[in-house]
Amino acid sequence: MTTFKELGISDPIMKSLEKMGFEEATPIQSETIPLALEGNDVIGQAQTGTGKTAAFGIPMIQKINPKERKIQGLVVAPTRELAIQVAEEINRLGKFKSVRALPVYGGQHMDRQIRSLKDGPQIVVATPGRLLDHFRRRTVRTDHVQTAVLDEADEMLNMGFIDDIREILKGIPEERQTLLFSATMPKEIRDIATNLMKSPKEVKVKAKEMTVENIDQYFVEIPEKFKFDTLTNHLDINNPDLSIVFSRTKKRVDEIAEGLQARGFRAEGIHGDLTQGKRMSVLNKFKNGRVDVLVATDVAARGLDISGVTHVYNFDIPQDPESYVHRIGRTGRAGRAGEAISFVTPREMAHLKLIEKVTKSKMKRMMPPSNQDAKRGQQQVTVEKILKTIEKSELSSYHETANELLQEHDSITVISAALKMLTKERRDVPVSISSVAPISVKKAQRSNDGKRRSNNKRFYGKRNQGGRGGQGGRGGQGSRNQGGRNRKGNFNRKNRD
Repeated sequence: MTTFKELGISDPIMKSLEKMGFEEATPIQSETIPLALEGNDVIGQAQTGTGKTAAFGIPMIQKINPKERKIQGLVVAPTRELAIQVAEEINRLGKFKSVRALPVYGGQHMDRQIRSLKDGPQIVVATPGRLLDHFRRRTVRTDHVQTAVLDEADEMLNMGFIDDIREILKGIPEERQTLLFSATMPKEIRDIATNLMKSPKEVKVKAKEMTVENIDQYFVEIPEKFKFDTLTNHLDINNPDLSIVFSRTKKRVDEIAEGLQARGFRAEGIHGDLTQGKRMSVLNKFKNGRVDVLVATDVAARGLDISGVTHVYNFDIPQDPESYVHRIGRTGRAGRAGEAISFVTPREMAHLKLIEKVTKSKMKRMMPPSNQDAKRGQQQVTVEKILKTIEKSELSSYHETANELLQEHDSITVISAALKMLTKERRDVPVSISSVAPISVKKAQRSNDGKRRSNNKRFYGKRNQGGRGGQGGRGGQGSRNQGGRNRKGNFNRKNRD
């Protein structure tokens, strides 16, 4: 895996990436970003959930002049849901460069949309039909567009937008850079690449299928603020010999490792900021059993091959399916069973389903354990030690003292005292972990009957009343019979393009 720092990304965008909690680039990002930054046209073949938005968003934002309040980047997406979510992510990526993206789609009142366009967003993310409406009204001017992106091109083909796409590209200056992303490459998409792009470089990323069969996979749906307590409870219940906890950022790795230490676990963290000597020292402790819990980023765990890891915890769900496969492959080695447990916030459940779909694996839901469950787990560890001592040790020399104890106290009290003395109770130390933004999945939805749009008829698909638009607007729950924005900032939609 490659870090974003290695890709030549500017400081303001790096600051945004760090705030979003991303350090490692996905395969589509690590291959596409350098080509795009060099000015090449790019064809990217990749599934949803592989990090495409950042792959085209980062180079586009890097080229933009934030002082110029004119449209310099244009993204065409098949559905309003995707347009909203792409604009939201581009706004997060462009925050520290003061670059703004505006989602434009059918269902918004045209007058309000035109006013928003006059505010001067540098990037417009639009559905094809509504974008052409603005072209005809001359409310979207393409004179200064440097980068044009077609996102999920095969989906737009399936929905009958292929002629619209050709018309849109012909209406943008020829000296533009064009980036096209598609999961498949049918003939019509190839024709666009041949006729409307300049010697495009091709990037093809196929998500790996699950290759490890003897790993039990679970997920725990849990709000961000309860993740750490859930992790420590799990560690107490499972009592893994060796476990790896994956987190998205170096800062969180340090905080989790320090928090575990404060609560009495033998834990250490590794990430890209550590020297090679320190990293090797931590790994040697882990291999030799002097550290039970290793907390790591994806980059730091690259090439990690340690036998005996029984549990992998995804404290943060990874941003793409390949990283998930890579992470959980640290356990279940050499024919041994392993467990992978992912902590997922409610807003990340759709992303979890995407990982399941791409990796062709199914995770079982696991309920968050309580503190009482954890205490029982700690006590069970002591019980197992006592049973092993009974089986393997000669205890006759202790019988006389044991009899004296039992004459003064009942057997339950004596055993309870022994359990209390031998059980390592965790210190209930408050631990604070810095937050990261949840990972959202971009969902493109088709119409219920799957028919294509034809003869200039608008495509009307299933409505999804969720998502947040750029500039703080919400795609929300308004009446379908009214246009515009109500006082709470919710868009009321009556149709879609």
